Amino acid sequence: MPLKQRINDDVKAAMRGGDAPRRDALRLLLAALKQREVDERKELADADVVAVIEKMIKQRRESIAQFEKGGRQDLANNEQFEVGILQTYMPQALSDAEIDAAIAEALRATGAKALSDMGKVMGVLKGKLAGRADMGKVSSLVKAKLSS
Repeated sequence: MPLKQRINDDVKAAMRGGDAPRRDALRLLLAALKQREVDERKELADADVVAVIEKMIKQRRESIAQFEKGGRQDLANNEQFEVGILQTYMPQALSDAEIDAAIAEALRATGAKALSDMGKVMGVLKGKLAGRADMGKVSSLVKAKLSS
């Protein structure tokens, strides 16, 4: 079943079950997906849906930090709840060992030796790891390996 269809079914289930917070969080996700479809004038594939979810999770995490800094724990808790729901639709995260192996393979495949080759390496890794690993963390690991 396509990911978008699964989300639609979960919205309907939340509506039937009277789970308003879950329903509202999923409706926000569906609205973001629909907006992207309208902007790009195409039906979203599962990889595109994962990219939208990843962006929404990142936004929520930034909001949580700001709300906690501002002393608004109630709003931070709401955002944390939404992050939890969004993460259920993300693919299984890779372990550190799997990420290290993917980085080593990308370094071999591109022949990268210096920091100036980082773009090539990240280009290869983005396709393999997008949605399954924190790309900021991956970037810092690649930079460390190329610097040494």
